[in-house]
Amino acid sequence: MLKGRESLVRLIGRRRRSPLPASLAAALLSSPAPSHQADDADADADAGASASEAADAGPSSGGGASAGAERVACPVCGESIRGSDYNVNAHLDICLTRGAKRKLTQSSLLDFRFSKKATVKPNPDSVDNDDEAGNKGLAGGDVSSDTAFLSRNSSSDPGSPEDSATPSLTACPRGSPDISEMHDTCIPSNVVLPNTKNAENDGAVEKDSSYMLSAGTTSGSIDACPDVGSSTKVVVDTVIVGRRFRENIELQEGVGITVLRDPQNAKDPDAIKVLYAGSECEQMLGYLPRELAKVLAPLLDKHFVECEGVVVGLPEQQLDNVPIHLTCQKCEDDNEGYEDLRYRQSLWENFLGVVRNGNLQRPSSARYQENFNTMLTDVMTNHTHLFSDKETSFLGSFKSLSNDGQRLFVRIYSRKGPWFRVRSISYREISDVDHAAMELKLAGYIEMLSCTDVPSEYDIKEILDVLSVPEMKEMLKELPKENTNCTRRHEILSTLLSIYNNGTCTTLPKRIVKWTGTCIKTSNMADELLWRVQRLFFLNGDQDLSSFLLVDLGLVKFPDYTCSISHCIFQERNDLLEYEEAIRVAQFMDESLDNDNMEMVSRCADLSENRLCTMFKDKDSSFAESPPSFYSCFSPTWIYSKVLTLGVSVYERERRYADAIRTLKILLSNVSSGRRRGYWTLRLSVDLEHMGRPNESLSTAEGGVVDPWVRAGSKIALQKRVLRLGKPPRCWKVPSYADSLRRNIKEVNIEGRPLNCEIGAKNVFYGYDGERCGVEQLALQYYADEGGGWQGTHSEGGIWMTIFGLLMWDVIFSEVCDVFHSKFQTAPLDFETDDFYKSRKDLIETQLEKIQDGMAEEMLISSWELHQGTSCKGVNWDRHSMADLRAVVACVGGHRLALLLRHLALDYRSWSGGMPDLLLWRFLDERGGAEAKLAEVKGPKDQLSEQQRAWIFVLMDFGFDVEVCKVSLVSKRR
Repeated sequence: MLKGRESLVRLIGRRRRSPLPASLAAALLSSPAPSHQADDADADADAGASASEAADAGPSSGGGASAGAERVACPVCGESIRGSDYNVNAHLDICLTRGAKRKLTQSSLLDFRFSKKATVKPNPDSVDNDDEAGNKGLAGGDVSSDTAFLSRNSSSDPGSPEDSATPSLTACPRGSPDISEMHDTCIPSNVVLPNTKNAENDGAVEKDSSYMLSAGTTSGSIDACPDVGSSTKVVVDTVIVGRRFRENIELQEGVGITVLRDPQNAKDPDAIKVLYAGSECEQMLGYLPRELAKVLAPLLDKHFVECEGVVVGLPEQQLDNVPIHLTCQKCEDDNEGYEDLRYRQSLWENFLGVVRNGNLQRPSSARYQENFNTMLTDVMTNHTHLFSDKETSFLGSFKSLSNDGQRLFVRIYSRKGPWFRVRSISYREISDVDHAAMELKLAGYIEMLSCTDVPSEYDIKEILDVLSVPEMKEMLKELPKENTNCTRRHEILSTLLSIYNNGTCTTLPKRIVKWTGTCIKTSNMADELLWRVQRLFFLNGDQDLSSFLLVDLGLVKFPDYTCSISHCIFQERNDLLEYEEAIRVAQFMDESLDNDNMEMVSRCADLSENRLCTMFKDKDSSFAESPPSFYSCFSPTWIYSKVLTLGVSVYERERRYADAIRTLKILLSNVSSGRRRGYWTLRLSVDLEHMGRPNESLSTAEGGVVDPWVRAGSKIALQKRVLRLGKPPRCWKVPSYADSLRRNIKEVNIEGRPLNCEIGAKNVFYGYDGERCGVEQLALQYYADEGGGWQGTHSEGGIWMTIFGLLMWDVIFSEVCDVFHSKFQTAPLDFETDDFYKSRKDLIETQLEKIQDGMAEEMLISSWELHQGTSCKGVNWDRHSMADLRAVVACVGGHRLALLLRHLALDYRSWSGGMPDLLLWRFLDERGGAEAKLAEVKGPKDQLSEQQRAWIFVLMDFGFDVEVCKVSLVSKRR
């Protein structure tokens, strides 16, 4: 993957489907991508010529591919690409790499449908050819052309989405009209549509069978209980799920129930059965919800609580969930020791936490609706100044929709889409889908395409995706003289689109609609505004509404902290619009790379350069108090720097070193405190050497060494370049850090019997036990046997990050102003910045003093018991056991551990990667003697990276025993 691509993908998050704004389209399409001249007289002429050729290549020519190369279909995604070796290899690399990492374009928990719906095969009527005259405008043009696509989008109706095969940008730039000005279907918040009812007046309990994960997963809930912090008796409002009635059991309201553990349950070892105390043999009625049973089962197993309950209501359907009140009484034992008492208290507090935070009694559909309204209300309360009056009115009108309307919109907004067939939508909580869809259309929240409408050219491919493969095959049979031997989906789609593009069947759009029936999708205005709402609520592109669902299901638990906010992230509306525009440019560049369109990639890089240079000239410093420096990640400068970092990687891959040098100089001159300054400086020095300019390369490396923002591995790499380039007669003075770089690193050599010898493939060896293993496992076996009887783990830095998170938990989630903005954060906003240590220096040093005094193991146990399972950045609860963590803390020693944790607290971002592969420990005697060792494992032909070398030097300075374990192939003699 190109350097910076993965970071850009995480930043973009959920892609936006709305068309490209006219102003941004004009900026990208006003003139051909410029072929930049070299910025220095010493620039190599050949390199400049090759860069110019690459810039002047066609839209699909990447890296000098021939313009006339035959196009072939990608075996991974089915897209048509040019058949040159370079294009095919590059496109396959992108497809295979991106396929597993684009999280937000894959289905989330909200997208899955757990009940199969019977597909209705349509019987389309014959389409009259009299409509051909009205469809002439839809038959021409090549939809695969990016230039034509962007031109159409810039002047087209705002309601038409883009072709998914071509890149597109979304959001309003500064100076463009508001989103709400493009739509006239918005209704005021005080208008109530006829035949609708407010959510507040609908008290019916509705169930959602299509989203029932398993017995007891989503149907149960626990209402928040007041004043449960120190209580010994708690009444929990929950439900019985997975009920199994018998004919001789008559359920009555007010009867008593009891609970019984079911540890032998194959599906859930924490299962708790609910028994009907009103019958003689106490027949089983069902189970407690899984999220409640998970925290209640340990208490019942240890006989720490006693539970009894009562049925408080009867369900409408026989097998629906039964609402109950469950009373949990804490048991006391005067003979308990301190450790048992503390363990009991930790289990009880964990149970109380679920009681406080759980709210799962309502059906899942109502939770989706409530979660959506919670997000909307929070953003409109705290960020009102970022929305225009029309936008505020449009979003406010959502509360006036009926329950059916709200639930239907939340469902289709959360699913992948964009188009959905109305006849395929079936939710038990929505009584009338057709009425709800019409209500949403009148309110402007969705677009509707009925059988009497003709889809626009932008919608054709998206609507075809709604059809199943058998339906598309039947459609092909209706078309005269067409190849009906296609079997794969992408082949059928390609055939239908070619028919449409060639104009051979102008009635195809109407035929498609006849097959699909009425279709709906979220409107551009709703999609735009709710993308903004979601971004403002979560402050990242990785999270969406599924985060609420994960919490409701008990699958994820976020830490407790206080949100104290004194500065707005976006002080003005224009700040937000510029930030959104920068994200559009980033998304457009990412999509252009997907389509292997190097011309558009260059245009995005050029536009980012221009915006980055002009922003500092127009920077407004009129605010009396500047926002915190860690807010910089929400600025357009941050986004454009990421776009240009990826652009540099593209230039270097195509050997366009002159363009890479120009871009790197712009980044270094305009971003004075960027986290990537070390990488930029290193690449600038390397590219200057490629261009035959060693003197400038040396001076660049020397400047990077003294730059305070250049750290860790980048600094080591620049220091090594200075020593290599600065030899006499170019430079006579030896730098002061020369001796430090030449320090000897202890090495251990072992031999391994390889299973494969492929270049570039991961090494596989036969272990000491005769089983296949990797190079790290082979080293672990060596250290455990003839290497000295060491225990250990292959974690690279994961175990250290887990120890840091557990020992610094109270510091990480302490009350600091402006670092927490929502309840879905796993770390403060300043966690990976220099402000983290500055704002908490006293707290950090206090914790480090305790660790240095030998209290680390006690602190570790306490933190583990109090926070187990809670999400925290860097903490992996499943990979490392408590026993291993305690052994590591005991063997490392308080002094060395405190030095290491302080180093991470000072600069977590620069030092969170590159630690040695293996962490080893052993106990020497029964009196408590112990020691630890770190080992970096290298297979045949592997070399230490500069980041790994930097970590080894730091660990050596801290007094750690660290070495490099080199695995070589078994000699032929042996």
